[in-house]
Amino acid sequence: MSKILLVEDDYHLGLILKDQLEMHGHEVSLVRLPRTTIENLLEDKFDLVILDKLLKGIDGTEICADIRNTDGISNIPILMMSGLDGSEEICIAAGANNFIPKPFEVDTFLNSIHSTMEMAKVGQ
Repeated sequence: MSKILLVEDDYHLGLILKDQLEMHGHEVSLVRLPRTTIENLLEDKFDLVILDKLLKGIDGTEICADIRNTDGISNIPILMMSGLDGSEEICIAAGANNFIPKPFEVDTFLNSIHSTMEMAKVGQ
């Protein structure tokens, strides 16, 4: 079972994704206040961060870059997601291991999670 930090400020989408992940055997902490992401990662151990690009008051790529520049958590796998055209290149450049465009099917989402964690293992 993987422990996932899900950073999603959209109330309904956050609940849907959390429920789907938990139904597939993952332990999920849902963060609705994006600025607390680093604090959460430093306080607890996670296997993966799922991070939306468009968050209230901050771009998820800033959080991604902050994670990459923070000792102790800089190597955690990050899967970013967005519905904006051209976001994949921006998210990967910010340090994301993988990207999934919105909207997505549950199976595609689950496969992206698996491949993100596998890519991170190979890269270590």
